[in-house]
Amino acid sequence: MLTPLRRQSDQTQRRVRRGVYLLPSLFTMGNMFCGYCCIVYSIRGEFATAASFIGFAMVLDMLDGRVARMTGATSDFGIEFDSLADVISFGLAPAMMSFLWGLQPLGRLGWAGSFLFVAAAAVRLARFNIQSGSQDKRYFVGMPSPAAAAVPAATVFAYPAGFQIPAHAIGVLAMVIVPAMLMVSTIRFRSFKAIDAQSRRTYPVLIIMALVIVVLAAKPELFVVAVAYGYLASAFIGLALARFRRRGGHDDRAAGSSGAPSHKAG
Repeated sequence: MLTPLRRQSDQTQRRVRRGVYLLPSLFTMGNMFCGYCCIVYSIRGEFATAASFIGFAMVLDMLDGRVARMTGATSDFGIEFDSLADVISFGLAPAMMSFLWGLQPLGRLGWAGSFLFVAAAAVRLARFNIQSGSQDKRYFVGMPSPAAAAVPAATVFAYPAGFQIPAHAIGVLAMVIVPAMLMVSTIRFRSFKAIDAQSRRTYPVLIIMALVIVVLAAKPELFVVAVAYGYLASAFIGLALARFRRRGGHDDRAAGSSGAPSHKAG
């Protein structure tokens, strides 16, 4: 009597475990589907909807990793599947959207610039996979592909009309090339994954979330543009501050070394 019941319970546990391992991959599949939808709506000329699907893909991309860590369902398959989905959602989709939205007037230069974005995203993700275990978790080396995709997505969402004049399309080319170059650079970008939410105070976090919701509801276009370009600029601000601190420390040491003999002489 006990043996059949034990076998049945073991089978139930195996099924539950398979479902747990499948759950993060479902979020990854949803991420990839959003990238595909972005391409389809871009071809149809519905750029505001296309840009919003990149935002949905970013949310699902954050959830699949968190769900995998919470359930202990991380696997090599999940890592590779997530990277392949990210190439579509944060590489191909924003590149196609940017080309159809504002790079077409540049002809070959336009599609070459959009391909550069795809190539940079693929290289960025491949490099991240082989370096993820040896890097400081507080920072990303190079701009993360979702944050890079957020730059054209936020711009298109704020101004879905697009550009048809080659002179105006030059700015669109910069919008694509700058994040592409940052993805394959060695500039450090702050990672918010390392921040422990349990160590924060509850009330300030709730107030900040309330402010974010209010601003997002009132001016969603301005909010997404500010966040996307603010994160892009944060790396350059960090570099400038680090250089300023090094220069200040060097000046202080120079002043101290030059001031020591005069103090002795006095």
